[in-house]
Amino acid sequence: MSESYQGYVDLRSDTVTRPTSAMREAMYQAEVGDDVYGEDPTVNQLEEYAAHLLGKEASLFVPSGTMANQIAILTHTQRGDEVFIHRDNHIYYYEGGAAAMWSQATFTQLAGPEGLMSPEDLEASIRPKNIHHPRPRLLSLENTHNRAGGAALSRERLRPLIEVARRHQLQVHLDGARIANAAIALGVPIAELTEDVDSVSMCLSKGLGAPVGSVIAGSKAYIDQARVYRKWLGGGMRQAGILAAAGIYALDHHIERLADDHRRALTLAQALIDMGYLVDMPSVPTNMVMVDLDVPVDGVISALKTAGILVGAMGPRRLRLVTHLDVDDEGIQRTIDAFAHLTPAKG
Repeated sequence: MSESYQGYVDLRSDTVTRPTSAMREAMYQAEVGDDVYGEDPTVNQLEEYAAHLLGKEASLFVPSGTMANQIAILTHTQRGDEVFIHRDNHIYYYEGGAAAMWSQATFTQLAGPEGLMSPEDLEASIRPKNIHHPRPRLLSLENTHNRAGGAALSRERLRPLIEVARRHQLQVHLDGARIANAAIALGVPIAELTEDVDSVSMCLSKGLGAPVGSVIAGSKAYIDQARVYRKWLGGGMRQAGILAAAGIYALDHHIERLADDHRRALTLAQALIDMGYLVDMPSVPTNMVMVDLDVPVDGVISALKTAGILVGAMGPRRLRLVTHLDVDDEGIQRTIDAFAHLTPAKG
């Protein structure tokens, strides 16, 4: 039987959030139908709402962020096409090699700070049309960027890469699992960050607090094809309005409050810095705190767990702490106190 973590301060991820009582009530009251037939009114409402929020013609509700991204790649590419991606992007790093199975695209990995390759490196990596080369087809970006510490990337930072992509007739997909965090941190509408891309995925079950689900948004023709691939991958759900209602509630009530998560992450980061810990904060931080240690993480994670604090590992000597709606100011103070009592493990 899995271990229960009730009473812990759980900073492992914002995926651990639980539906609020009000969200559960919205789910209970949801009007439902058969979504595969297009007859679930609550799913239809969510898809219209998300499309508007993301500035696109249409959107599609899917069970998970990984499915959203994999459907996006499938819809953009044919077998053997080349996808240009940062080597630390979630699609490449954390989705189990799924693109090799489903789209059978080839990936060209690039590097750069805060999850962004340079426009010059992207330009240099795109080879001319030749029978010996794969067809360059897709640029994949991520915002916020998980492995870059939740870095929020402005439209101005993304635009030079997108301009290179357009010169070479590449499509652009944005993994926007935490795009709402980026918008709140940057003080701009979500649609401003998605305006220049062809498709975008957004997760409803991370900081937004829904129990299940993501959306993909793009043109109507694109989403029509994505719906076919959702069926292929087993993502067609029936009376899914119960889940869609949670997504609608999240979009109505949990976007603006992300600022509280960001404030708490900064409070935690500053306290750890003041204690002498090496904290790697991006230029525009959101709800993540990366802590570099001079010892392996396992012992530190175990000691924090004994103190009632759950954190995650992002490498052999790097911790990740993620704030979310289930962690309040008291939880942040408990975490600070627990770190203060650790045997020194500072980077």
